Amino acid sequence: MPLRLCLLLALAMVSPAMAQQAGPDGDKEFPSPPAAPLPTVMPRAEIEAGLASHDRALFIKTGWIRDPYITVGPDKLYYLTGTTPDPSDPREQSDPYNVGLGSNSIVGGTVQVWRSKDLIDWQSLGTPFTVKQDSIRKEPGKLVWAPEIHWLGDRWALVHCPAAKSNLAFTSGTELKGPWTHPMKGPKLGNKHDPSLFQDGETWYMLWENTMIAPLAKDFSSFTAEPVRIDPSGSRLGPQGTPISRIGHEGATMLKVGDKYVHVGTAWSTDKGRKGSYNLYYCSSDKITGPYGPRKFAGRFLGHGTPFQALDGKWWCTAFFNGNQLPLSRDGIEKRDLSADAQTINQRGLTIVPMEVTTKDGDVFIRALDPAYATPGPDEAQKF
Repeated sequence: MPLRLCLLLALAMVSPAMAQQAGPDGDKEFPSPPAAPLPTVMPRAEIEAGLASHDRALFIKTGWIRDPYITVGPDKLYYLTGTTPDPSDPREQSDPYNVGLGSNSIVGGTVQVWRSKDLIDWQSLGTPFTVKQDSIRKEPGKLVWAPEIHWLGDRWALVHCPAAKSNLAFTSGTELKGPWTHPMKGPKLGNKHDPSLFQDGETWYMLWENTMIAPLAKDFSSFTAEPVRIDPSGSRLGPQGTPISRIGHEGATMLKVGDKYVHVGTAWSTDKGRKGSYNLYYCSSDKITGPYGPRKFAGRFLGHGTPFQALDGKWWCTAFFNGNQLPLSRDGIEKRDLSADAQTINQRGLTIVPMEVTTKDGDVFIRALDPAYATPGPDEAQKF
């Protein structure tokens, strides 16, 4: 997400063309698509049927959000957060398709959280974290991007960026609210673009950028080893005509499927900034630090979404509007070349897409089940 200092770190490892597309705030304007009537969420009966059939995307929540993150809490409820405006920001209504980038960005300085028992009705928990009040940074900044919340067993952890303003914060008790503690002080944490947490046994790891990984001390006060870069094996031809091997450029997370570690990352289909569809990719390994196998396609229009397992065991992935144009019709989208611009079929708000997550022939297989998300488009740079 192109913000001052945050994206500069990530863009250091992507093509010059992408860097020119997404400079620091103010370097380029990102006009919103024209105003249009906003859709309403699907009827309850339709969502319930879709949750049961697990075969199609479900539009389940309105509101401006990017990078939606869903996790299951200790109370067996779903918790949702993501990049959002500040509550009651009038631009959420007046500029509903704001792309969230540049000097006109609608992104706020708070972490909003909702919870639900059924993925249909969502209760707001307000803003348990505000960067102005709860950041440990001497200069906390004004924006919060890509927050994630993780249940640690006795308290909640929160991570967010932009990189130079990133935080690793913990609740003081079991409730998702302040006051927040910061066992790892800012200089130790350093700059972390799109930080994410992953637990393996008794050890927690942090992933960031594109992609670095390092283990954390039990008290989260430090890293216990030097970070290791993890990339898929092999390479593909980049926009500048040189081979690239990175999984993407942001939104990296980790899953464990059986005994396999699954590294998930986000990239534009064309490997060019804001050109094509914003997609999800993955690779797998027997060891968390690699080596990893080849880069594989998980789903179209699922970039910076969260694969999560519902209470009934089914896998889903969050999805959101990320485009320079109004959402496209899904009719015939599988054969449509989107390389001319940033385009998506996702509505503004929260969509969840059914996923197949399994093992086949000794390796992990992950793929969207809805046909509109399940295949790479003609604009895909890599051939799968």
